[in-house]
Amino acid sequence: MKEINRKILAIALPAIASNITTPLLGMIDTAIVGHIGSAAYIGAIAVGSSMFSMLYWLFGFLRMGSSGLTAQSLGKGDHTACNALLYRALAVGLGVGLLMILFSGPLGRTALDFLDADPATRSLAARYFSLVIYGAPAVMCTFALSGWLLGMQNSRTIMWMAMITNVVNITVSFTLVFGVGMRIEGVAIGTVCAQWIGVIYGLTAAMRIYRPGQPAWHEVLHIGHMLRFFKINTDIFLRTVCLVAVTVWFTRSGARQHVDILAANALLMQLFLFFSYFMDGFAYAGEALSGKYLGMRSYDMLHRTVKALMVWSAMLSVLFAMLYLGCGRLIISLLTDNSHVLSVAMEFLPWIVAVPLVGVLAFVFDGIFIGMTNTRSMLISMLVATALFFGLYILLFPHLSNHGLWLAFIAYLLVRGIVLGVIYRRHSARWQNESQT
Repeated sequence: MKEINRKILAIALPAIASNITTPLLGMIDTAIVGHIGSAAYIGAIAVGSSMFSMLYWLFGFLRMGSSGLTAQSLGKGDHTACNALLYRALAVGLGVGLLMILFSGPLGRTALDFLDADPATRSLAARYFSLVIYGAPAVMCTFALSGWLLGMQNSRTIMWMAMITNVVNITVSFTLVFGVGMRIEGVAIGTVCAQWIGVIYGLTAAMRIYRPGQPAWHEVLHIGHMLRFFKINTDIFLRTVCLVAVTVWFTRSGARQHVDILAANALLMQLFLFFSYFMDGFAYAGEALSGKYLGMRSYDMLHRTVKALMVWSAMLSVLFAMLYLGCGRLIISLLTDNSHVLSVAMEFLPWIVAVPLVGVLAFVFDGIFIGMTNTRSMLISMLVATALFFGLYILLFPHLSNHGLWLAFIAYLLVRGIVLGVIYRRHSARWQNESQT
């Protein structure tokens, strides 16, 4: 068990470090423009970052779809397949990124119309978007490369990619804005440079460490392999659509009530996101190790890994629940000095205390099922949970208001984990029968 724990932590800890540093890109841009002089620049960065969050989030399947397939090929000892998966994922990522640039005009206008910013902010955000979109191929290739590296059991290079990206972003943006005198264009150029340098570093490191030979392009673009790649990614894409729908509806429901409730919900969701950065590290370990052991058909190691992941994740969830219960007021007071918002947030704090306890299964099993490339089960669990969320919302919100919204969200997280847990038990029983025969 010590060996399994060592492998889990070797993947989870660098992944957690990478997750924590990733949001710094938006924070750095906001901090720099916050010293330019006009609040419109801060608003433009906020709107521009939201535009790319919506756009890029939907293509996160490039990372998740690559990790499980790569881990399974590694477990089988099929290094030719691993190499082909790298080039296949990069080819798809590059193609998607180029299409984003090609259709950047309508994409930008649609996103700006949806966010409905004031004219001054809209103009600046459009300029920011028109430049940062040229980093889309780099971001898509980063997704693909990160998934492949995770499948190869290497989260350390992913961590260094994130850190180098942030250092370059700070250096270039700061130089262009305060040294050269550029404004929002300097911030945008700094972001694009950081994205490209980050992915170039990652590719260079991958080539140096693994020396993946260039497979024949007919193998990379093999119709059967491409169909499987897109089938897995289609399930993840649809699952992401459900995830976005719940998240957007949660924000919309807060906005329909009162500005203080909207702000309180936003602050509490920051605590949820902070917890998720840590849990995703162990989910990534689940992706890498479950895929590898499934590829090896080592079901005993797979079961032991799942049990160890559950123990680590349970301890982490209890730790966060205790942290939010004991220090929730202090943490929220660090995020806002508005006494009304703080008071409202404290009323709903018990819900965020419950989130780590009820959401732990969803995080862990998501990683395990991605590694197993059983994305259809993930989609089924998400569809059931999303239907329950909206059903409970319709029933409870008119009577319980924001408490009803949080109860629906808690049930959504809990059911995702329970459904995947039931499906995993069925797989486990089938594997046990295979082993005995």
